[in-house]
Amino acid sequence: MPPITIYTKSWCPYCSAAKDLLKKKGAAFDEVEIEGQAEKRTEMIARSGGRSTVPQIFIGERHVGGCDDLYALDRGGELDRLLSA
Repeated sequence: MPPITIYTKSWCPYCSAAKDLLKKKGAAFDEVEIEGQAEKRTEMIARSGGRSTVPQIFIGERHVGGCDDLYALDRGGELDRLLSA
């Protein structure tokens, strides 16, 4: 399974939903809390091509996007393929 990174804020319901889906899939992930951490927020924006909302999710080096994007990949069957790569 490729490494997964998810940039979050503790109070964000979309972050919780994305993490719940990844946990349901049995996927381990590194969570990067950006609240109050300007350098981590800057890192997230740079990696995501300018997106500043959370969550921002990366599977391997691929930028998946946010929560809605992750769920769309799951509905289309592509998330399982990405996780098994």
